Amino acid sequence: MINEHDIEDHECALYKLRKGDKFNIIDDELKVPVAHDVVDLAAEYWFGHIDGMYSFCKDPEGNIVHFAAWTKVRKV
Repeated sequence: MINEHDIEDHECALYKLRKGDKFNIIDDELKVPVAHDVVDLAAEYWFGHIDGMYSFCKDPEGNIVHFAAWTKVRKV
């Protein structure tokens, strides 16, 4: 049976993840820096760290992606 603690373990803000965690984006209002390429919402990303308002993450191809620290994600 799933309870509210189990849900919190899987769905959270990006800044609550630990280095090396993998995640999917579940945020409807995704924020990335203006100059950034298009982001694949179905992809599984790797979390590195938070740097100010944005994060250091990598997509499946190893490209760096900078999501907003408060982006809603689902930990894989």
